[in-house]
Amino acid sequence: MEYQAFHRIPWQHGAFWVAVAIVIFAVLFADKIVRPVVGMLDARTRAVQEALDEAARLKAEAEAMLADAKTRQAQAEADARQILESAHDEAARMAADLAREAEATARWRETLAMERIAGAEKAAIADIRAAAIDIATTATSQIIRNNYAPIRDAAAVDQAIAGVPAALRSAV
Repeated sequence: MEYQAFHRIPWQHGAFWVAVAIVIFAVLFADKIVRPVVGMLDARTRAVQEALDEAARLKAEAEAMLADAKTRQAQAEADARQILESAHDEAARMAADLAREAEATARWRETLAMERIAGAEKAAIADIRAAAIDIATTATSQIIRNNYAPIRDAAAVDQAIAGVPAALRSAV
């Protein structure tokens, strides 16, 4: 079935008048329909633009934060290297100080030990001398007791007293 609207006069058919009614409706109410639609589209465009602007701002902030974080990380690494170097230097200095202190302490203890040894030697020599004197005194007293009788002692004392003036003259 062929559509006959194109073969005859158009206003004689109902399709023509439907089309005219749609055009009139569109002319009369287009402003009321198009404005809200355009307004909704404009609002949506503004929302999308604001979202894009916000995203761009957030991206710029994120890039700035990343750059700041990288700078802080580099600074922290530099600080860590410096702290390690100072710790190594301080450890070396402390080791040298401890070595000097240990050497000084060893010298002091050696000196103290030498002084104790010298004191012990003096005490031993004094003890030996005292023992020798005691032995000599004991031996002398025994020899005198054994070899001299009381009579001979009196004669020896008299002879010693008689020899004192001569001994004094010869000594002066």
